[in-house]
Formats: sequence, C-alpha cells, structure tokens
Amino acid sequence: MRSSSIRRALAAASTMSLLVLSVSACSEDTANDSTVDFGYIGDYNGVSLLAIAEKRGLWKEAGLTARVKAFNDGPVQVQALGAGDLDFGYIGPGAMWLPASGKAKVVSVNTLAYADRVIAQPGIDSMKDLKGKKVGVPEGTSGDMALNLALEKAGMTTKDVQKVPMAPGSIVSAFSSGQIDGAGIWYPLIDNIKDKVPDLEEVASTREMDSTFPTAFVAGNKVKPELASKVIKVLQKANDWRAEHPREAIAESAKMLKLDEKKVKADAANVETLTTADLVAKTKNGTVDAWLNNLGDFFVRAGQLKSSPKPSSYYTGDLYTKAYAK
Repeated sequence: MRSSSIRRALAAASTMSLLVLSVSACSEDTANDSTVDFGYIGDYNGVSLLAIAEKRGLWKEAGLTARVKAFNDGPVQVQALGAGDLDFGYIGPGAMWLPASGKAKVVSVNTLAYADRVIAQPGIDSMKDLKGKKVGVPEGTSGDMALNLALEKAGMTTKDVQKVPMAPGSIVSAFSSGQIDGAGIWYPLIDNIKDKVPDLEEVASTREMDSTFPTAFVAGNKVKPELASKVIKVLQKANDWRAEHPREAIAESAKMLKLDEKKVKADAANVETLTTADLVAKTKNGTVDAWLNNLGDFFVRAGQLKSSPKPSSYYTGDLYTKAYAK
C-alpha cells in the first residue's frame, strides 16, 4: 500500500466536483424528499456502503437519488450539514463531539475503526520523545483524538508538544518533507507518508487503547425523520450485504475510489464491521450509548465539550431500530 497512486487518487477525490449517482430516473430538480446530498471521506469506511448502495440499486429501491461528494474529514462535512449543503455525511470517532454538541444527528453507526496513529520521524521512539516538538493534526478529527488519548496515556498534555493544526493532505506533505516531527493521522494517509518516509515510527495506536471507536453516518438537524428513516434503511441493507460479502465490498469500494483492491483491503483491515441485527441489539441494550458516553467523557477531558450529553440527544437510535423492523 505504498504506491503514489493513493496520493493521486485521494487528491482527486478531495477536489472532485459533485458526483451524481445514477440510481433513479429523477432529475437534479427532484424534490428534497427524494434527492439526498451525501458526504464521505475517501477510504473504505467512508465509501463502502455508498458503493454497495449504488451497485445494488438500493437508492432506487427506496425511491431516492443520492448525490455524493468527497471531503477531507468529518468536521468539514458537519459544517456543510449546518450550511444546508449536505443532508447526510460520514464521520470518524474523533468528530463525534460535533453531533454531541448539537451540530448534527447520528443516524447510524457504521463500523468500529482502529486506523488512527500518532506517527513520528525516524529516531523518535515514544510519546515522551515528542515533548517540545511540532506535531501536526487535523483539529477535531480522529487524528486529533488519537494524539490527545496518547498524550493522556503518557501522562502528558497538549502543552507538552507544539500542536500544529493542519489539513490532512498538508500533514502528508509536511511530515514527508520534515517540517513537522510527528502527526496525529490515520490510514490510508499514513501509507502515503511511508512512500517518502518508510522508516517512520508509530508511537501510538488506537488499537492499543482501551476504548471503542465507532464511525457513523450523520444527518443535518433539519433533515426530516421520514427521509432519515429511508436513508437508514438503505444503509442497513448495504451494511448487511457488506458483512456477508467482505471481498466484494472491498472490490466495489476500490472501484469507487479508483484504487487497487490490495490497497483497499489493507485499509479495511483496520475496520471491524457489525451486522445490522447486532447494531440494533447493541442500540437496544445500551452498548452504543456506552460507546458514545465513553467518547463524550473523553471530549470533556480534551476540552471539546463542556459536559457529556445523553446519547439519546443526538443518536436517533429509535429511528435506527424502527427502520430495521420494517
């Protein structure tokens, strides 16, 4: 997964214009109740269900047209949701503080993700070695979360490093050119960096942290529950197809990303998928709430939230379970 083709493909995805999925005969003038604008991040987590929904005709089956657009990270999508430029989007666990603060609604858990790392230049072997050094991070993202958790685990705070807010793509170039000493970032972007700095150090990993990191699909606060329910149903059907056909899901994702399947397979290795029945059960028995509460408590410690709200204030678990029952 060290080919420069990833850089070209992700760069193209981040600057691409609105991609229209031809999933129904509706025109771009279709009413809001049948056309949805959907954001995503250009990785397996972000595209797999959208790719499957397109391939399997699930949008058309639901009477919907989906227009999808690539973004660099979750916070930018939440901004677009607030501005009315998107109806739905995808976020990683590090951006969950945004719906928790009332800026969006979580309509569906997607996966459990363990792709985030704190990386450092060769010779920097631990978080302690990053003390006083420049660490790039996309603020409000899972890379930011990974850095804060790693600092906390090491008995450090952000005051112990020179935290440099940067866009994800800027981190790739800045780290590769030695402008920063470390970064809180995720795969597959780390593989892009390894093309230039193959002996970089991974000094912290979410795989080694005692937490669960759910990714999610979110909706704008003004999205009607009826529309949200239709979209949730599409996501649930795509999710179960992904769970039953992991190899095909990787292939469809690779087509959408215009990447080699081997690269997408390596990316998918950082992902834990769950069936819809499992997610419904975990919603009903409080497991999903526990995941979100754990993240909420962390965001309070990190200063991103003043207090941790009840998950029911931003996770539409009732819509999720009802959609599955239909």
